[in-house]
Amino acid sequence: MRTQYVHCYEHSWQKNAIDKYMTIIYYCCVMEIVSIPEFEGFEWDKGNIQKNWLAHEVTKQEAEQLFFNSPLIVAKDPAHSKQEKRFMVLGQTDTERYLFIAFTMRKGLIRVISARDMSRKERKIYSS
Repeated sequence: MRTQYVHCYEHSWQKNAIDKYMTIIYYCCVMEIVSIPEFEGFEWDKGNIQKNWLAHEVTKQEAEQLFFNSPLIVAKDPAHSKQEKRFMVLGQTDTERYLFIAFTMRKGLIRVISARDMSRKERKIYSS
C-alpha cells in the first residue's frame, strides 16, 4: 500500500514561501558557497566549446560573460572533484540569459567544463 502525503496551506503564498525557503536551505547545506577564485583568463578545450554549443547552444563568449556579471553564486562541487577541484556557478550573460557552469581552475585560468541554462530550481535560488 502506498502512503500519500498531503500538504495543507491556508494560502497558496504560504506554500510558495515555504518551498522557496526549503530549497534555499537544501542548497546551502548541500553546496558550500565560496568566493570565485582569482583568475587571469580562460582556457578552452575545442571539444568543450563544441559540446556546449551542440548540447545547450551556449557559446564560448556567453560562458565567459557570466564571470564578469553579478550576482554570481559560486559553490564547490565535491561530487566531481576526484581528480581536480571543481566549482559550479550560477550567473547571467550580458543579454540576461541565466546559466549554470561547471568549471575548474588551471594555473590561474578558468576552464569551463559544461555550460547550460539554469534549471527551475537553480533559477529560483539565483533569484532569491
